[in-house]
Amino acid sequence: MSVQVEKLEKSMAKLTIEVDAAEFDSAVNKAYRKNKSKISLPGFRKGKAPRAMIEKMYGASIFYEDAANMIIPDAYESAAEESGLVIVAQPEISVEQVEKGEPFIFTATVAVKPEVTLGEYKGIEVEKQSVEVTQEDVDEAIERVRESNSRMITADDRETQDGDTVIIDFDGYCDGEPFEGGKAEDYSLVLGSHSFIDTFEEQLIGKRV
Repeated sequence: MSVQVEKLEKSMAKLTIEVDAAEFDSAVNKAYRKNKSKISLPGFRKGKAPRAMIEKMYGASIFYEDAANMIIPDAYESAAEESGLVIVAQPEISVEQVEKGEPFIFTATVAVKPEVTLGEYKGIEVEKQSVEVTQEDVDEAIERVRESNSRMITADDRETQDGDTVIIDFDGYCDGEPFEGGKAEDYSLVLGSHSFIDTFEEQLIGKRV
C-alpha cells in the first residue's frame, strides 16, 4: 500500500491511497465466499458456482463493492497514520480506480488540525482579573443546585402556589380564532416562571384540581 498527501485550503487534505492488485483480489475472493451462497447459476447447485463462472455471467465487478468495503477501513487507518496528519473529522471517501488486475485506488478528503504560527508573545503583560463572589452569588448557586436535585411530589390537599409545577391543557385564541402553537395537552408549567403572557400564571395560583 502507498499513500500520497495533498494539502488543500481551509485546513483540508486529500490522501490518495493505492492498494496493490493482489491484496484487492484477496478481498474480492473473500467477498465471493461471503456471497456465493446467495447466487444461483445454471448447472451448479446454489452456492457451489465457481467465482470465475459467476464473474463471467454477471461481470467481474459483481464483488467489487463488498471487497472495497473490506479494504477501505484498514487501508485508510494505515494511510492516516503514515501521513502524520492530525485528522479531526471523518473522511470523505471516493473510489478512483477499481479494475481487474490493477491496483485499487481511492481518496480520503479529511479535515486536519490547523497549523498556527505564533507571533511575538514574550514580554506581553496581562492584567490580572479579580473576581468577587458575593453572598448573593453563593445563594443563587445553592438554589440552582437545590432545584436540580429536587423531586416533585403531588400536592392533593392544598391550593396551587407560586413556584408549583402544574400540568395543564390549554387552547389559545387570537381575536376569537385558534392559532398555530396555541394548544397543548399535559403541558408542564412552573407557576411564576413567566413562561406565558400577561397574568396567565397568576390566574392559576390558588386553584385546586
